Amino acid sequence: MNRFPIFAFCMCATFTLAQPKSSTYSTLVKKADSLYEAKSFRESAVAYSEAFALKTKSISSDRYNAACSWALANIPDSAFVQLDKIISDGFTDSFHASTDADMANLKNDVRWQNFLENARRNGEISKAKINWPLVEKLERIHSEDQRYRKLISSVETKYGKNSPEIDALWERIKKTDSINLIEVTKIIDEFGWPSRESVRGSSALFLVIQHADRKTHEKYLPIMRDAVKKGNAEASSLALLEDRTALENGRKQIYGSQIGTNSETQKNYLRPLEDPENVDKRRESVGLEPLKIYLKGFGIDWDSKQYILDLPEIEAYENKQFKGK
Repeated sequence: MNRFPIFAFCMCATFTLAQPKSSTYSTLVKKADSLYEAKSFRESAVAYSEAFALKTKSISSDRYNAACSWALANIPDSAFVQLDKIISDGFTDSFHASTDADMANLKNDVRWQNFLENARRNGEISKAKINWPLVEKLERIHSEDQRYRKLISSVETKYGKNSPEIDALWERIKKTDSINLIEVTKIIDEFGWPSRESVRGSSALFLVIQHADRKTHEKYLPIMRDAVKKGNAEASSLALLEDRTALENGRKQIYGSQIGTNSETQKNYLRPLEDPENVDKRRESVGLEPLKIYLKGFGIDWDSKQYILDLPEIEAYENKQFKGK
């Protein structure tokens, strides 16, 4: 199977991916994927079409996968409808498509060569827009940002959360963050938030801003909002910055991305959240997974009704811990 998962599609292409805004869209895409796996290709393609009918602009990787299902169902006209749409969105990976076994039924059609040629042309246009020196700088910054953070879990497990070793690691992280912040703010202040194509979708700018202080968050939040509107930054990343900035200013978070650890029990908890019962609608609107799945990774069982009951206690704890900060 050579179909595009979303992350692979993002790496290869240089266009903006619209995020699903309806739980029905997500449900239908999952249904289509399951039908594909069951080799019910026509039914899979129909499920994709039902999902696309809910939106004027769908995720392009889903449209590529729909084309695969139509091709395997031997309905080429419908497959090419989807392929034409992703060409318009900027699809570039002609090599992937040309080696995709799912597309075998299309390869003797004259439209197939036209599709590949258009993808190659998109690729040439994309390459011309890339700022390679900036890409290399951001790749280095991204690597440095994550380098020591990747050690946190193993150092905590070996030495403990309150050990001198973990304190030393955090000091190293803070020093690295301060150096990275100087470079990133210089880039944004001089040139603005770079286009997605020019930096190949790098997330380094967001990561460094996210790991900075409150003053930095407040300064660059409006700039990142504008970048998301223009398709140059991810809405899912912006959601994390929105949550962190809200909490820093004494408001509840919106998307439930921020986790705290109780210093007495050492248990993780979800920091104060606005309208808990509708959080998954907000999360899906920006491309985030359901909160229950996200929190499971932190050892937290999500129950919105219980959370509402626990919220006054959580807020009291936070007021005590973060008063004056």
